[in-house]
Amino acid sequence: MNRKLLRDVINESKKIHSLSRGSHDLEHTRRVYRLSEHIAKREKADVFIVNLAAALHDIARGIEDKSGGRIDHAAKGALMARQILKKHNAGEDIIEAVCHCIAAHRFRGSLRPETLEARCLFDADKLDSIGAVGIGRAFLFAGETGAKLHNSDIDVLKTKAYTADDTAYREYMVKLRHVKGRIFTREGKRIAKERHKFMKVFFKRLDLETSGRL
Repeated sequence: MNRKLLRDVINESKKIHSLSRGSHDLEHTRRVYRLSEHIAKREKADVFIVNLAAALHDIARGIEDKSGGRIDHAAKGALMARQILKKHNAGEDIIEAVCHCIAAHRFRGSLRPETLEARCLFDADKLDSIGAVGIGRAFLFAGETGAKLHNSDIDVLKTKAYTADDTAYREYMVKLRHVKGRIFTREGKRIAKERHKFMKVFFKRLDLETSGRL
């Protein structure tokens, strides 16, 4: 039953993500799936719950993007996941566990991940936003919003998301540099430390190069 349910859920995720933007596409979901599974095994969490949650965690991201950030993809995704899991005859305990993971995975969300499984997903999703892959995704997202490569003429802390000012550097300043301090699990913290260090050097150099100081 577990294998069939997971297979069916992964197929649902693939269908939904067929039209996803590059910064939150199926490849992002696959990376989070693998990383959250790795963390779950190290932390002795329920890998099956983490697998299901990882496969479905961003199914509402396209809805948030279309709304310009007004709709919370974590909350909406949890509602969508509940329907998908019911459709495939998942037990109520599984549904509740998975939906909590999804609802609590958002960095800017108000819901704290209370279970070990939710923390494994949260950490994996955040780890995919930092380091080399996080830098790449930040530039992808900036391109999706029509932002510049870098804009040193503005105060990024006074700009808004989903605008032409939403550069990769802005994302680093308002979110990515804070990710390391928000990681929950021991394995997640280990990975975050190295990724953060690399990212910090990159964005410092980007600022210097684009200003003509290097």
